[in-house]
Amino acid sequence: METAGTSSLELDPAGADEVRLIESIRAGDDAAFSDVVRRFGGRMLAVARRFLHHEQDAQDAVQDAFLSAFKSIDQFQGQARLGTWLHRIVVNASLMKLRSQRRRPERAIEDLLPKFKEDGHRTDAATVWAVTFDTTVADHETREVVRRCIENLPESHRTVLLLRDIEERSTEETAELLGISPGAVKTRLHRARQALRTLLDPYMRGATV
Repeated sequence: METAGTSSLELDPAGADEVRLIESIRAGDDAAFSDVVRRFGGRMLAVARRFLHHEQDAQDAVQDAFLSAFKSIDQFQGQARLGTWLHRIVVNASLMKLRSQRRRPERAIEDLLPKFKEDGHRTDAATVWAVTFDTTVADHETREVVRRCIENLPESHRTVLLLRDIEERSTEETAELLGISPGAVKTRLHRARQALRTLLDPYMRGATV
């Protein structure tokens, strides 16, 4: 319990450390800049890699994110952890990098969706997976399979899936980040999940992807 004269900040050494670090950055301390890059650079690169196929693009997005963060450090109010704030910035930087690139040819989402007959039944019966999706995600090797399958989704659907299911952004946040309507987010997410199931199907039935 907090005693008289003791602030919640003093009871949170990690939070106090971040406050000192941010104050040093605002004061132009080069060592503080380097400390932030060392602490958070790896995690930010992992986030950027989820959105960008090429390593150099991911590294560029992280660099852009750090530059943006350092320029706007005075706007950081401390309402979230520094790492959470940087996470949001690198997601935005990754999306900006995607928008700036020329779109590469990609597989049509329709090719990955289940097909239906006129009576509404599927042309191919849905298969029963040998493992559950939760089991797959919990295993390191199969997590890698899921990651590769997500990368094979068309970009317009992959980004929605990443933002909603991986980054856990709300429908409204995702719509704002991508510049589309909430309804479009819901449609793309539904189709992305269906397509991901198609891509995962050979593995989940026990076959090799």
